[in-house]
Amino acid sequence: MASLAWSEGIRPGKVPPAQGPGRVQGQGESNDQVALPAGSTGRSAELLAVAAAAAVLAACSSSATSSASGSSSPAAATAGSLKTATIGGATVLTNAKGFPLYSFAPDTPTKSNCNGTCAQNWPPVTGPATAAGVTGTFGTIKRSDGSVQATFDGHPLYTFVGDTAPGQAKGNGLNAVGGLWHEVTTSGTAPASSSSLGSGGGSGY
Repeated sequence: MASLAWSEGIRPGKVPPAQGPGRVQGQGESNDQVALPAGSTGRSAELLAVAAAAAVLAACSSSATSSASGSSSPAAATAGSLKTATIGGATVLTNAKGFPLYSFAPDTPTKSNCNGTCAQNWPPVTGPATAAGVTGTFGTIKRSDGSVQATFDGHPLYTFVGDTAPGQAKGNGLNAVGGLWHEVTTSGTAPASSSSLGSGGGSGY
């Protein structure tokens, strides 16, 4: 038996090498292993690489969308459709959220004199603007920074950062940044704010 094993090229205690493509299966070798088609391993690697690249592109797209959706809004108050509200017995012009609008005494019908820090505290209302049922003339002016500001009866319109809820009018009658501020009224007389720093009256203009 030993001489037979040596004659067939099989060492005692050694496992015969796997059959390569084109080899004839030798005596005593198992046929349990199934050879993969040529090139299948390469194709699998290519598919994995394509899937990984697609995942990276999807992540980048999601990040860009999130960044765009989280961008900050402009400082100027948005105009569009304005409204009216009754505050302190007077009907005043408000923005769409119910915050009163103000006029600045030093302004002219064609120029705003509230810029820089002033405009940060009294954000200009972006034009054009309209308000249903309001008698008066709406218009626009071009500000020094090139933006368009809404006007009403020749008065550039502003909101006030001190108003933190609809119905407040903390800026009415204030003497600040070089002039008096008043609510823009459509009827009645707007009383001056109790926090007024000036001696000006409370009329709409």
